[in-house]
Amino acid sequence: MVKKAVLAAVVGGILFAALPAAAQAQHGGTPSVLPIRDRAALVQRITAKRLDTLVPRMMRETGFDMWVVCCNEDNLDPVFETMIPYENWNPITQILVFFDQGPAKGVERLNVSRTDTQGLFKNAWDAAAFDTKKGESQWEAFGRVVRERDPKTIGLDEGEGQWVAGGLTSVLKKRIVEAVGTKYAPRLQSAEPLVTLWAETLSEEEVEVMERAAALSHSIIADMFSSKVITVGQTTAEDLRWYYWQRVADLGLKVSFSPFVSIRGRSPKDVEKWGKDDKIIRPGDLLHCDVGLKYMRWNSDHQEMAYVLRPGETDAPETFKKLMAEANRLQDVYCGEFKAGLTGNQLLGNMLAKARTMGIPSPRIYSHSLGLFLHEPGPLIGLPWEQVNNVGRGDVQLVPMSTFTAEMSVTGPVPEWGLDFRVPLEQDILFNGERAFFLSGRQTAFHLIR
Repeated sequence: MVKKAVLAAVVGGILFAALPAAAQAQHGGTPSVLPIRDRAALVQRITAKRLDTLVPRMMRETGFDMWVVCCNEDNLDPVFETMIPYENWNPITQILVFFDQGPAKGVERLNVSRTDTQGLFKNAWDAAAFDTKKGESQWEAFGRVVRERDPKTIGLDEGEGQWVAGGLTSVLKKRIVEAVGTKYAPRLQSAEPLVTLWAETLSEEEVEVMERAAALSHSIIADMFSSKVITVGQTTAEDLRWYYWQRVADLGLKVSFSPFVSIRGRSPKDVEKWGKDDKIIRPGDLLHCDVGLKYMRWNSDHQEMAYVLRPGETDAPETFKKLMAEANRLQDVYCGEFKAGLTGNQLLGNMLAKARTMGIPSPRIYSHSLGLFLHEPGPLIGLPWEQVNNVGRGDVQLVPMSTFTAEMSVTGPVPEWGLDFRVPLEQDILFNGERAFFLSGRQTAFHLIR
């Protein structure tokens, strides 16, 4: 049974830029969220800045003269969704074309579709003329755009290592080849290196939104793991899962993924008393959550733990507090090893080697990039089942202004239980090119439930 709580969204008319990351809290400390109209305006400003500043540099770094992003109305390329207005409707076939005219003229951004991109791209096809049978078709217009610019290299969203770089369907690839003709078809290449840079690099404004998303999630977790919501002996972990999801929905947001909440640990004596299939939260239980929310286009992802106090207790048992402290030490090691240019596999090796020399018990790291996407596209730093070498995603290099989840665990003995126990934690971080630091803090003590 979940206790009643106030779940109303804050819908004040204050622009996000005027709000500090942890300010304007209401209803038990939940940070405010922007109204939909202000969200759209903020996304428009951020997207325009990204297109203006990131695309030219990244196309030149990766050696592409032209980049084509093509998709269908109800099967949008994930990259396409990061380049258009927040409130867009995108009818039928979508074709965006970037062409590098050189440092003096910059990158030309063209829209070969019916979509209104609100000034982010210049229209390159007269759809109205085609409708009256007095103009060229969409694919004829695209072929003309390519021929007029004569690019030497044309990037397409076909990725093997990164799913985010693989949004182009086989049917659309066939139509692109037909439209550009035999002269330009051999110049088509996978734009995976370009897509990776575009999707993993964030602006300062985006980091502010990420910080707000993390603060929002932290506030919901704090309420979820408290007596405001939990009635010990009645509430189940499944109740908490739906509580988090509902709170996010009531704020007018979406979850980044289906939330997970579980009773992670229970003493053998209590398991015998209540039965191994008991789902009700009891005194002495250790609870765990893996949850995240999406604020506009940016994701959060957190794992935190709670302890249910027994009668007479004022804190979690020392054994578990020590394991939490070891997990925090592993987080410190993790943040301290971030260096631009290293691959995910190199970072993993360095982190684990240092953790082992420090005596951190059974360290495991399985960290992924975060931001516009939940698990892509920056360097993968380990997987739960692979702690040495992750081919492909683990070979991606770390770049400045990228965000990650510090996702990891330690395992140590619990003498009073006669078994080992694993403490997994996950917090969102930013690497700014010089150092990595937590967005909206981190957990250093168990949430306590009375």
